[in-house]
Amino acid sequence: MMVAVSGDSGAAVRSAVERSVFLSQLLVTGATLVLVAISFIVAPSDLASPMFFAGVVSIFSVTGLAAAVPWRLVPKIWIAALPVLDILAIGLIRQDQPLLGATLLFVFPVIWMSMHFRFWGAVTSVVLPAVLTWGGELIRDGGVAIDPSVLPRLGVVPIVLAFVATTVYSTTRRAAAQRSLLQQQADLFDQALQASRRQKQTLDELFDAVDFGVIGFDGSGRVNLINRAQREMATPFGLGEGSILPSVIYREDRTTAYEEYDRPFQRALRGETVDRETVWFGEPGEVQAAILTSSRPVIDEHGAYDGGVIVFRDITAELKAVKARDDLVASVSHELRTPLTSIVGYTELALDEDIPDSTRSMLEITSRNADRMLGIVADLLAAASESTQTLLLVFEPCDLAQIVRDGIESITPVASESHLTFVVDELEPLVFDADAFRLRQVVDNIFSNAVKYNSPHGRIEVALRTVDHGFAELRVHDTGRGMTDAEQAHLFDRFYRADSVRNSAVHGTGLGLSISRDIIHQHGGELRLESARGKGTTAIVTLPMREREAALESDSSSKGTP
Repeated sequence: MMVAVSGDSGAAVRSAVERSVFLSQLLVTGATLVLVAISFIVAPSDLASPMFFAGVVSIFSVTGLAAAVPWRLVPKIWIAALPVLDILAIGLIRQDQPLLGATLLFVFPVIWMSMHFRFWGAVTSVVLPAVLTWGGELIRDGGVAIDPSVLPRLGVVPIVLAFVATTVYSTTRRAAAQRSLLQQQADLFDQALQASRRQKQTLDELFDAVDFGVIGFDGSGRVNLINRAQREMATPFGLGEGSILPSVIYREDRTTAYEEYDRPFQRALRGETVDRETVWFGEPGEVQAAILTSSRPVIDEHGAYDGGVIVFRDITAELKAVKARDDLVASVSHELRTPLTSIVGYTELALDEDIPDSTRSMLEITSRNADRMLGIVADLLAAASESTQTLLLVFEPCDLAQIVRDGIESITPVASESHLTFVVDELEPLVFDADAFRLRQVVDNIFSNAVKYNSPHGRIEVALRTVDHGFAELRVHDTGRGMTDAEQAHLFDRFYRADSVRNSAVHGTGLGLSISRDIIHQHGGELRLESARGKGTTAIVTLPMREREAALESDSSSKGTP
């Protein structure tokens, strides 16, 4: 298979081949010149010998051939002709002047052939000089027999050449194996380098594609990663000299500037973890952006700090949406409060009149429900407020069992529409100091959820009992669809409604459980839910059955009063 080679690379390969051939031949030529010089000094008459002269001229001719022929275009086997010709020429010189030491010149073509033509070259380079040496002696002695006195000298020649050929051949093989191993390692390194570059390029593209800012840094605090979103996020607010963040960053109140050492990025550089901290870019009174920051340190395999990463996400639009939602809730709640107040007022006036008992009963129901609606509107206003507020509780002796019965009675007509059945354990009176109105609100919310999210023809199981340490426990279990772990994680978030019911026919505000939990907490109790997909949901309310003084003390503690 032909492999295309670039112009520069191909020229380099051709030049290397020709240079190797010429330099190998040049060694033979140089050694021959030394031999000629010695002969000229010791025995000048030897230079006139035709055979000696022919051998020297042959070597010089081979040298000219090595320099003139474009060996890059010639099959490699033909290059072997050069050392073979050198051996023949050296054989002529030795045959003419056996005492001149020309036998040593055989070493150079032996090295050449053993190095570049492997096994067959090594064998040829040893056999051919041996044949020439022994044949020359046989010719010199008349072709009858070789003088026994020269046998040791003749035997040394092939032995030495064989040793040289073997050494060069084995060394060349080891060098070739090492080169092959090094080349494999280089290829693996190159593949790893290319994979690393591709991975880095992919990560760079990935980081530049996301809509949140990312800054990475090493253990010395040197920034080694910053994506496009981060630059676009920070640049409009003016970067400090040599900085990647605005020179001034404000806290969550939008007006208090961070001290340099306390800024999230500086804390991240110190190896601290920053968890969803909101900061503001931009000067107060001007355009500002809310940035949610989080950071995590990077730990190496030895457990030592090795840098970290900090993420910035612009949540300005989200905060504006939350503010708009809260404003809408507050506006609607204010609009509802006025007519509800009017309903309550006129109902109370009507109750002051002398009216039939049946009418009075209906007006009392209207008054109670209007009062409850006013309470819910007040809760909506509190939930929509930016400030943290506690609910106002009025502690009086009340019967939790009666509150539960009233709640069941109120929700039964709605439950009947879905063919739901209440399964109620015997409700023994449980009287203690609490806010009956707020507890009824909690009970109504729990029953409402049990009805709304139940299955048709399902059940609602209600149990009320006392538990250890003077606590009352209310359990309400439905046979509905249940909830996933992800949904349960957000149950008490304000305005949260699961994706599975948001677009269904079941309506709600997403405030009921949040407000209910606040009410129970202010009573010193606990509200929790247990649920599994397809197995329904159980709401568990635990309340301390306290006397009036203890309840008031608990309420004061929850409000933070001394």
